[in-house]
Amino acid sequence: MASDPWQGHNFAALFSILVAGAATTLGLTVYLCSRFTRPARQRYTPLAAWRDVSLATTAVALAVYLWGCLHVLFLEDQEQGEECERQRPEGPTLVGRRGDFIPLRLVCEASDGRDYSVIIPDYINPAVAVLLLLALACALTSALLHYKQRTTTWKKG
Repeated sequence: MASDPWQGHNFAALFSILVAGAATTLGLTVYLCSRFTRPARQRYTPLAAWRDVSLATTAVALAVYLWGCLHVLFLEDQEQGEECERQRPEGPTLVGRRGDFIPLRLVCEASDGRDYSVIIPDYINPAVAVLLLLALACALTSALLHYKQRTTTWKKG
């Protein structure tokens, strides 16, 4: 129920993210490993290198995110509540709990209006953000090299 103050992460969504994310990470890993074959290495260009670095950092970001999801998956509601209670600041009582997927966190809500995050390791969200920014920079570099290659080829032809 949407008005339940004690809801965590939706299990169906969490499970779907884990399955789809694992399949995507596996697919990216297999593709990137195929780039190490002799024929692929012989055709390697700077454009392909930047593209592959972008895909590799995306795969690592996804793996880190999935690692954070696993922390939530293996804790029952009662254990999540206990963790909220263990980390509750002195004074206020616990009034609710919610799960967010972006950023990935399990938020405990205190009666004084303050929220605090538990269970998900502190490094997960910053690592995902930095890796995705790096992936974007590499993808943009690859796109720029592709654009330059196409315009140079077009002017010659």
